[in-house]
Amino acid sequence: MSGLAETRGTGRRELYETMLAVAIEEARQGRAEGGIPIGAAIFTREGELVSRGHNRRVQQGDPSVHGETDAFRRAGRQRSYRDLVMVTTLAPCWYCSGLVRQFRIGTVVVGESRTFSGGADWLRASGVEVIDLDSSECRELLEGYIAEHPEIWNEDIGEE
Repeated sequence: MSGLAETRGTGRRELYETMLAVAIEEARQGRAEGGIPIGAAIFTREGELVSRGHNRRVQQGDPSVHGETDAFRRAGRQRSYRDLVMVTTLAPCWYCSGLVRQFRIGTVVVGESRTFSGGADWLRASGVEVIDLDSSECRELLEGYIAEHPEIWNEDIGEE
């Protein structure tokens, strides 16, 4: 799906918003720890929580601990990732988009992509279902952080 807030009916949208609430909790936790407020969670298609995580780059001094990778690591080994849903407060960067493609995660629910679009279009073109909920809560949380810490944000997205 390519449009903002497009889902397969109202029931799916409500399910995706419930899933996104978990990722937002993670983003808020990351912010409270002094880190970048990006959260993620992995669910089954039916909405069962598999794992959750948040960006810990600042807290751990590790540039590879993005929200999506944190949630992915916490999910542990899975026989298949095709039927899992990755939910993230921000469109995944190229690094995290590569993770989605490598393990063939079939659906990515994005809180917002206005602040940063990352690899969302590439994922769509690669056959991944990408659903953008265009959440003002996600956008405001990250925009506030960027205004306070532009140098850390630029480091996170690989900008000088």
